[in-house]
Amino acid sequence: MLAVACAFIFVVSLARAQDSQQQDQDNSAKQLEKAKKKKQKSLEQELLPVYRQWLNGPVSYIITSEERSAFLHLETNEERENFIENFWQRRNPDPESAENTYKEEYYRRIAYTNEHYSSGIPGWKTDRGRIYIMWGKPDEVDSHPAGGPYNRPFEEGGGETSTYPFEDWRYRYLPGIGENVQIEFVDPSGSGEYHLSMDPSEKDALLYVPGAGLTEMEAMGMASKTQRFQNTDGTHDAQPLGGQLESQNEFSRLDLYAKIQTPPPVKFKDLEEVVDTRMTANQIHFDCHSDFLRITDDTDLVPITIQIPNKDMSFQDKNGVQIATLHLFARVTSVSGRVVQTFEDTVSADTPDSLMQQYLKGYNIYQKALPLRPGLYRLDVVLKDTNSGNLGVINTRLQVPRFQDDQLGASSLILADEIQKVSSRDIGLGEFVLGDLKVRPKLNAIFDEGGQMGIFLQVYNLKVDPKTHEGDATIQYQVLNESNAPVVKFSENSRQYNQHGEEIWIEKALDLKSLAPGSYKLQIQITDNDDKQTIAPSANFTVRAPSK
Repeated sequence: MLAVACAFIFVVSLARAQDSQQQDQDNSAKQLEKAKKKKQKSLEQELLPVYRQWLNGPVSYIITSEERSAFLHLETNEERENFIENFWQRRNPDPESAENTYKEEYYRRIAYTNEHYSSGIPGWKTDRGRIYIMWGKPDEVDSHPAGGPYNRPFEEGGGETSTYPFEDWRYRYLPGIGENVQIEFVDPSGSGEYHLSMDPSEKDALLYVPGAGLTEMEAMGMASKTQRFQNTDGTHDAQPLGGQLESQNEFSRLDLYAKIQTPPPVKFKDLEEVVDTRMTANQIHFDCHSDFLRITDDTDLVPITIQIPNKDMSFQDKNGVQIATLHLFARVTSVSGRVVQTFEDTVSADTPDSLMQQYLKGYNIYQKALPLRPGLYRLDVVLKDTNSGNLGVINTRLQVPRFQDDQLGASSLILADEIQKVSSRDIGLGEFVLGDLKVRPKLNAIFDEGGQMGIFLQVYNLKVDPKTHEGDATIQYQVLNESNAPVVKFSENSRQYNQHGEEIWIEKALDLKSLAPGSYKLQIQITDNDDKQTIAPSANFTVRAPSK
């Protein structure tokens, strides 16, 4: 008996010792993790604001913990610039291409979320924005923007209830997660800010109303609504009809919730050297212009527009059609000579023989939009006519501005010969497309008498009312003649325009019927009526008499 008692005491003591050892290990691990986070926070504070903004901006959704740690331990700004370049190149699906379609798509997604998901905060900071940026457009969206009557599916217990606004997104496949991935976003406050939810019952507006919104089993008296509040998985979901789906159990939901917010897997790729090309000849004369629109605090969208006179292109006849083709190469480099972006494309033009003489009086226009960080760059553009072999070259300074996040600001003021809506499937895609608009700049800013002039401008950092999520600004338009006297003057309120949180998108056609041929200046004065900040972007243009 004594031996048994001693053995029992030994086992108990051993178990306690093991528990104590495990607890010490857990405490040690927690202390190490805490010290690691403290060290990383300290390193982050030492960064210049531009690098801190890059690290904590939208890129935080896709940067891995290893990459983040490596970035924080870099010692020089040159190393950080190289890291950022490598960061994007690792994700380039085609390392042999001069373009990085991953990076371009990433910033297109940011622009899309800012336009569609803003709710008092920029769209990229919302839950829908984060998931869209990380994983792209869902394959299916079931949207209920006003909530209202809702028939539950069998896995949620069936029966009819009323819901808050919510959206269900479905992805057929996500790498690292699997097939048929479904995510739900709920807006219980009705403010327009949807958040990611793990609880299917969170959208139920009648959840806390006794006797209302019953499931089928509750309506038949086979279950009680109070049972929903006895779940051990943190949800208030009802008992499903016919058994619970695997995707709905507690562990599957927690697993999905963790994975969907983890940066997508990265295929690391080696960088290849960029071969510099000497560019000398200049036989094709063309115009090149850059505009600047804010995407995030540390990245601008820079549409580079190239306009080529048709008369400078060499045409060849093909079955009664005159055809010209140019090859285009462009390169953006930093002041230190580091290649930041390159792109290549083909520019084509064609016209029937009968219209050739009139066609030669016009222009061919091309545009490529690049995401660039604020700073000074060099832009080199080369055109080669495939028929004649002639070359055209432009080398110019490219100063990408930084939009301050505490000051009223505006994008480039774009004067356009065409502004129109694009279809939902083309939003953010293709030449001249900014969000859901096609905006084609008129580089020479010459418009015909009696016609219209398109105006496009984005306004940033308006003070936003926390209840309406809208800003209040007065927008005054003035057209000044060569004597600087106003010949057109009118005002509008920002609420007349499409607002995206703290942003306004000004898009309008200005009627030129009252303007005689001559030179003019368009000035748009924007005054934030809440904090009294004012800006006044302007642009020059010419009205000409129609050619006879």
